[in-house]
Amino acid sequence: MKLWEKGIATDKQIEHFTVGNDRELDLVLAKYDALGSIAHAKMLGQIGLLTEVETSSLVIALEEIIKEVEAGNFEIEDSFEDVHSKIEYLLTVKLGDAGKKIHTARSRNDQVLVDVHLYLKDVVKELKEQVKVLFDLLMESADKHQNVLLPGYTHLQIAMPSSFGMWFSAYAESLIDDITMLNAALKVVDQNPLGSAAGYGSSFPINRTFTTQELQFETLKFNAVAAQMSRGKAEKTVAFAMSSVAATLAKFSMDVCLYMSQNFDFISLPSHLTTGSSIMPHKKNPDVFELIRGKCNKIQALPYEITLITNNLPSGYHRDLQLLKEGLFPAIQNLKACLDIAIFAIKDITVKEHILDDKKYDYLFTVDSLNEMVVAGIPFRDAYKAVAEQLENGTFQSPKATKHSHEGSINNLCLNAIKDKMKRSF
Repeated sequence: MKLWEKGIATDKQIEHFTVGNDRELDLVLAKYDALGSIAHAKMLGQIGLLTEVETSSLVIALEEIIKEVEAGNFEIEDSFEDVHSKIEYLLTVKLGDAGKKIHTARSRNDQVLVDVHLYLKDVVKELKEQVKVLFDLLMESADKHQNVLLPGYTHLQIAMPSSFGMWFSAYAESLIDDITMLNAALKVVDQNPLGSAAGYGSSFPINRTFTTQELQFETLKFNAVAAQMSRGKAEKTVAFAMSSVAATLAKFSMDVCLYMSQNFDFISLPSHLTTGSSIMPHKKNPDVFELIRGKCNKIQALPYEITLITNNLPSGYHRDLQLLKEGLFPAIQNLKACLDIAIFAIKDITVKEHILDDKKYDYLFTVDSLNEMVVAGIPFRDAYKAVAEQLENGTFQSPKATKHSHEGSINNLCLNAIKDKMKRSF
């Protein structure tokens, strides 16, 4: 069954090529397609294109379909082109003419737009909740280990003293930027495109404000062409927000892999978070964080994939847009999984104390040493040269202590201020 069927057979090879794996991907949208149809049916009843009995029966039938979806019993067989045709078929079989009327004043174009917008609204909200849980865990670790010193590196060379409190809270505060990106994506997708039909509106006296309120969209995408153009833009905006979260996770995972290596030996992971080698019995590999890194790096390519699919399309609907689901939907599941496993694993990271007892880390305190000389009245450049000479002739004595007082420094991490910032951003 195809919603555009005219009684003319489609070549099987063409059908296979154009449908692709849309049926499998559309299972994600089934609940949202039914929700959009409920709002649409109520609106058709309100303007007199459906009777009260037809409206009521459609709503009940669609609610039953949602229950089947949530129970995992909904399928889209090969005889159907997509989720839209399957649901309309079920309604028609059950309700006859009332089922045939559900598509009145609607195109498959605005139907899929509504499905995607509703789905992405839920996705963004779920990602925000996961990010917040991860933020809280990182802040808890930062508070617990704020006084455990850690070498800071630039150019992968020993630089200045840091701490595990600074390291954990750095990633926590970075997640606030990711929340900001997710909030921006939510503003973009929280607009109702229903009623734009094929992209140019409808001659029926539909009530788009009604469906906006029914579907709990923040606002209406007023211009019908603009509504149609949101296909691709909505996906890309969410993809950029996902990419922001993924970048934070990937960088953190790289740090974990680096810090766990014997050459650094800053942290350790329990056995249940590592894997072994088929030949080397001593190996404890951080595969979990390597896979988070790899999956999140792949997710960061998604906005550019979507851009390349959509960047030379004129206004109006084009079949290219169907391909967006192939990249986006699996990436959403991968990012959720990466967040889940990061939340599971981070609480079991064990930090090493007394790292800075190793003499090679004495150089971490050169800046602190020359700053003390500046405070004593020696010009900065002269102090810099004096410390450099001490390093050169082997007479440098490390203070092995820090007196950093400014906001966000090693001795003033502003953890409560970071928590407050997240509250305001969330």
